[in-house]
Amino acid sequence: MKIIRHLTPTGPAWAALQLDGSARAITGDLLGDYKVTDQPVSPGKRLAPLQPTNLLCIGLNYKQHAAESNSPTPIHPVLFIKNTASVQNPGDPIELPVKLPSTKVDYECELAIVIGRKCKNVSQADALNYVLGYTCANDVSARDWQRDGGGGQWCQGKSFDTFCPLGPVLVTRDEIPNPNALRIKTVLNGEVMQDWNTDDMIFDVPAIIAFLSASKTLLPGTVILTGTPHGVGFARNPPVWLKAGDTVSIEIEKIGTLTNPVINEPV
Repeated sequence: MKIIRHLTPTGPAWAALQLDGSARAITGDLLGDYKVTDQPVSPGKRLAPLQPTNLLCIGLNYKQHAAESNSPTPIHPVLFIKNTASVQNPGDPIELPVKLPSTKVDYECELAIVIGRKCKNVSQADALNYVLGYTCANDVSARDWQRDGGGGQWCQGKSFDTFCPLGPVLVTRDEIPNPNALRIKTVLNGEVMQDWNTDDMIFDVPAIIAFLSASKTLLPGTVILTGTPHGVGFARNPPVWLKAGDTVSIEIEKIGTLTNPVINEPV
């Protein structure tokens, strides 16, 4: 099932997309008990599929990306965290920081996992049972703040407002039985910048969930970004940085296309 979150006169709501392109209202809590009703809806403005309870990210998780970054293959998943307030809706702009300026803002196409049930110490064999579904993510990154201005931590360069577009839909796990067999792309102003497959992950989706839940509780609504393939802007010669007026799209097989324009932060 493909689920959208959209704006209604009474606030955000979820709906289930049908094969004919129509939508049916969802009642209840998507992270608890919910029901797809027979009530047709005309979706309003499309929103990110959810507002995460936590936003956990895995770095250097594709073999080719680790190579282009001149980094050794990690022994364990490399965890960092993005500010949950960095989430942006499909179609809304990525804002290049002005108040705390960055001149090296990069794109990263990523498969995002949405955890549906509270879990701790889960095995790899059981990990996918805790997944609600998957969506597209753009792990927008200010490389100057990530590398030089963050005191050795990546969070500063990853957590600016609008730096985590999510969407356009959440696809339930039954429709993607193997999340490590999906084509994934970034298209910038019509030019393909990244085009690879999630089978190149160093740590696959079950391994990531098992690692992150080890001695730690993952709450329902936790969103996990699983890393980006090679082709990022900083590794190109010359480097390619996002600029005002750009349009960037993330495409993932079986999920869809997440597109955002790029502007300068209004101040």
